[in-house]
Amino acid sequence: MPEIELLLAAPRGFCAGVRRAIDAVSDAIDRHGAPVYVRRPIVHNLAVVRRLEAQGAIFVEELDQVPRGAVVLLSAHGVAPAVAEEAKARGLVVYDAVCPLVAKVHREVERHRRDGRHVLLIGHSGHPEIEGTLGRLPADRATLVGSISDVEKLNIGADQPAAYAVQTTYSVDDAAAIISSLSARFSDLAAPPASDICYATTNRQAAIRTIAARADAVIVVGERFSSNANRLAEVAATHCGSVQLVAQASELEWSRLPVNGTIGVTAAASAPEESVTEILASLADRRRLRIREVSVTDESISFRRVNIG
Repeated sequence: MPEIELLLAAPRGFCAGVRRAIDAVSDAIDRHGAPVYVRRPIVHNLAVVRRLEAQGAIFVEELDQVPRGAVVLLSAHGVAPAVAEEAKARGLVVYDAVCPLVAKVHREVERHRRDGRHVLLIGHSGHPEIEGTLGRLPADRATLVGSISDVEKLNIGADQPAAYAVQTTYSVDDAAAIISSLSARFSDLAAPPASDICYATTNRQAAIRTIAARADAVIVVGERFSSNANRLAEVAATHCGSVQLVAQASELEWSRLPVNGTIGVTAAASAPEESVTEILASLADRRRLRIREVSVTDESISFRRVNIG
């Protein structure tokens, strides 16, 4: 078989917030028995959702699909306060698996609201994290900004007190450009005390940036509806002309992979390592692999488990 060099990005795959959310569903099933209900995908990965369904989780879109008095978990992406209030009104036993780093952004925007600032939320329209964050602010006190052109269209006075916050899975480079544009526009612009983009997003984007520049093709393991997976693919595409975003080996387009040369592989923060292993095994069926892990940093962050009473 032809031989290729395979550059395996590190860090890759699950972050601490994803592990915490998955553990919360499993812990709730252990504590309360099946079924337990989960509003929306607990994380954006179908393999994870299917595994939890096999354990006894039932995924629903809205709380009106949950029987009164049942156990329900809220996803890692966070929800608007109105969702939690609805759950309480329906008499549900609620566990919130929101990522602590998303909860940090919630606290920041609520502080800006109390300080009388208009919040400029940098993120992707329709993403559940954005919906949950905007749901904490009056409609006239927040504006979603997704590009520099959105900044240019803002109908807000340059001297109005403002603040910005960023979706935790946003592109590091895109956020920097938008923040620069906001800083040039507003005379009184409050910033987060530390970057809102989570450590896992930052680290995974740095890792794929490093290996994509050296690869003939890149495989990003993750779902197409995952924000952090799409950002990894976008970052890779700025350095490599052939990038595939796939959730499983059956989705690979073999014609886009070199017969010889170098392939880079990474995984989104919501993608399990088992999916990476499956894709490497599929590659090994057609190529002799010389695997080299390329690490940009060590990750040791962990979060306390959700308290399942």
